[in-house]
Amino acid sequence: MTAYDDLMAQERDTQALAQVAGRLAWDQETMMPRGAAEQRAEESGAMQAVLHARRTDARRGDLLAEAESVATDEVARAQLHHIRRDYDRATLVPGDLAVAVARLTSRAQGQWAEARAADDYAAFAPVLAEVIRLKREEAAAVARGRDLYDALIDDFEPEMTAARLDAMFAEMRPRLVDLRARALDREWPVLDAHFDEQAQLRLSRELARNFGYDFARGRLDMAVHPFSSGSGDDVRITTRVSEHDPFNCLYSTIHETGHACYEQGIDPAYRLTPLGQGVSMGVHESQSRIYENQLGRSRAYTGWLFGRMREMFGDFGVADAGTFYRAVNRVHRGHIRTEADEVQYNLHIMLRFDLEKALIAGDLSTDDLEAAWNDRFEADFGYAVDRVSNGVLQDVHWSLGLFGYFPTYSLGNVYAGCLYRTMRGAVPDLEAQLARGETGEATAWLRTQVQRHGGRFAPAQVIARACGGEEPTAGPLLDYLDEKFGGM
Repeated sequence: MTAYDDLMAQERDTQALAQVAGRLAWDQETMMPRGAAEQRAEESGAMQAVLHARRTDARRGDLLAEAESVATDEVARAQLHHIRRDYDRATLVPGDLAVAVARLTSRAQGQWAEARAADDYAAFAPVLAEVIRLKREEAAAVARGRDLYDALIDDFEPEMTAARLDAMFAEMRPRLVDLRARALDREWPVLDAHFDEQAQLRLSRELARNFGYDFARGRLDMAVHPFSSGSGDDVRITTRVSEHDPFNCLYSTIHETGHACYEQGIDPAYRLTPLGQGVSMGVHESQSRIYENQLGRSRAYTGWLFGRMREMFGDFGVADAGTFYRAVNRVHRGHIRTEADEVQYNLHIMLRFDLEKALIAGDLSTDDLEAAWNDRFEADFGYAVDRVSNGVLQDVHWSLGLFGYFPTYSLGNVYAGCLYRTMRGAVPDLEAQLARGETGEATAWLRTQVQRHGGRFAPAQVIARACGGEEPTAGPLLDYLDEKFGGM
């Protein structure tokens, strides 16, 4: 066997162990008994110790250097690129720090959930401060002279920087604020009925299948914060249910189905290799957002969904498909990011982006975070946060140490805007298909153009290749939002 063969055999085992670690996290959010939190923290730490030792093994470095010196195949070079990134980063992070982060974030997640349920930020602030301390230490270890926050972004969107994100948000904000003002000035229909929980879950499973999710390699469960987990032949999604707001359940499911279909759609030849997973969270989010919004919330698809909901729930007080379309896309005042309409969603991201930059820079303390969030929210949205679970405690991300993750949501929206513009040309009868509830050609286009490549190409390169060579910009997303909401 060559050095490359030996290296890839090692990687396969490491990737398999990483999937097991991910399954521990999935279980913690869905089925783990509350009393197991401390033990799970120890289990997560132990698994991280094993993974860190494998990733920093000197033998791995030797095999990598030897393989790099002779590799000519394009796929092999892409595999080695990811292994090199992972090896260099892992060797910069002390093993005891990696284990400490894993243990603490496992514990912090449970404390966040309890504090959120009790609307008690003070109960969560001390552990959040410790998470931030460790993440700053981790960022300092890998930054090598770069900005600490840039080093954390790189975990989720390689080669992206805070400066580039600042410029993108500066371009987006004025048009979004203007469109929001015009949209909020209109009356929007609101659902006012009871929707059975089990019926919602049955319809959610139907919609997931409709968008291409393979239940033979996945499952749907409930979680406080919907998410997707896993890759290859074991990709799991979660949703949540409100009996008076079925859109929360249905569109959370479609959103997570987009993530899951990306993972299920990767070329099977890449399974349990560095290429066998989504290349970045921005590209990942492009799939979940285009499934949820451009396809799932389109006038054509909501026309079909209206009929399906009438069959399942009977008359729920909405007169026709046009009114239903406006109810699905209602622009409204609200505090919750995951429930935000397309017009305002990115404004929620900009708030989090600025606050977490300040936290990592040391310009904002956790003692002042709640007040800073509330002040910024009122300045941006024009009304006050009513309770902490609708404010600084609404998202799980910071308890998990996921600093640098939030801006990838907006990057995903930008990427989705570019993909949708190209898709409309590639699938000329797209609207007619969606009106029949048929998503197969649209999702097949995404699978061919984006999903099957996994980590083979750089994030922006994936989108550019799918879009005829055009580099991704915010323009197509903003034009789509203007077209959709400007006259609705």
